[in-house]
Amino acid sequence: MKPKVTMIAWNQNDNYVVTAVNNHLLKVWNSSTGQLLHDLVGHADEVFVLETHPFDARIMLSAGHDGNIFIWDITKGTKTKHYFNMIEGQGHGAVFDCKFSPDGQHFACTDSHGHLLIFGFGCSRPYEKIPDQMFFHTDYRPLIRDSNNYVLDEQTQQAPHLMPPPFLVDVDGNPHPTKYQRLVPGRENCADEHLIPQLGYVATSDGEVVEQVIGQQTVDQDEPGLEPSILDGMIRQLQLEQDQRTGADPESAPSGPQNGEGTPRRG
Repeated sequence: MKPKVTMIAWNQNDNYVVTAVNNHLLKVWNSSTGQLLHDLVGHADEVFVLETHPFDARIMLSAGHDGNIFIWDITKGTKTKHYFNMIEGQGHGAVFDCKFSPDGQHFACTDSHGHLLIFGFGCSRPYEKIPDQMFFHTDYRPLIRDSNNYVLDEQTQQAPHLMPPPFLVDVDGNPHPTKYQRLVPGRENCADEHLIPQLGYVATSDGEVVEQVIGQQTVDQDEPGLEPSILDGMIRQLQLEQDQRTGADPESAPSGPQNGEGTPRRG
């Protein structure tokens, strides 16, 4: 197998460069001379997370798809600390990202099961108010390109950045209660009826049909006592202003969906 570099990171003072290779080794190099200093052995799968300590130039963190999280002393080429992300009843969880806190006393990781892993000092009580699993319902939605080569969400045919804020769901796509939906930026002050997602049946890649969040609940504008979504109105206004700036005729533009799904598509 021809070795390939999957990730690269400089240490805090730029004296060393650490590369992750697809043969599961980490290599420490002198950044001035290019000399190989150490091979760091420990990972059993590919590594896509290399994070330097915010002020200690000796320390580098690595994490990978094998669920292992290592703290290395790259000046000595030694392993300082090791954690393994074991999930009861499900094996290990691949670690996708990691960041140190500004003071260097804590670090947080996210894994393939939607968990946020926080390592550091103290108790975990402040973090117990959030669910065990958190994903956005749009996280794994496929994207397509239109005739102008712009990216669109395949299901709604809208630009992802113009879609309403996504809903929080668990690993199986089941939406969390409304109190958690308010944690999503853009939904802090939404009315309760706008925090209830619309469920539908979606076919997966292996042909299985599952119930998932497909968008925001339809609001009947004729029903007394219900107001249209403020967020959707703002998005439509932004689209209208963009059309006017580009010289498009808003009267000739195709009308958008009326169920709070997002903005009208441009011709």
